[in-house]
Amino acid sequence: MFSDLLANRVLWIAVAAWAAAQILKALFDGIRRKGFSIERLFGAGGMPSSHSSTVCGLTAGIARIYGLDSPLFTLSLVVACIVMYDATGVRRAAGEHAKLLNQLLFSDPEKLTPSQKALKEFLGHTPLEVLAGAALGILIGCIMPV
Repeated sequence: MFSDLLANRVLWIAVAAWAAAQILKALFDGIRRKGFSIERLFGAGGMPSSHSSTVCGLTAGIARIYGLDSPLFTLSLVVACIVMYDATGVRRAAGEHAKLLNQLLFSDPEKLTPSQKALKEFLGHTPLEVLAGAALGILIGCIMPV
């Protein structure tokens, strides 16, 4: 059973798409901030979207192996659309809310309790970040051997 999992070509396409996006995200952030942050290798938000890259790589891999008329392709495509919509909608709004709440929370340091910490602001993506992640995932899904 474990060997079947290791031989799953679609899984490895999705993993490669995720890893490529996370590495690029950390590199772009490091260039922008002039310093490397290990958190950017695993964290959400930023350029390119690893969520979009992963689901689009998965979808492209399924299309190549099983065809565009496959129910697996349809399922993967619908899930990819939902993930990308969510990344630019709900998750992005939650990140914007976290930014505002952090500003309010830390505007008066005297009122802070020791247990209060900043909310995570890197949650969602801009449409460009989602588009870049989708393009990266599709590219990886098309060039990796199947």
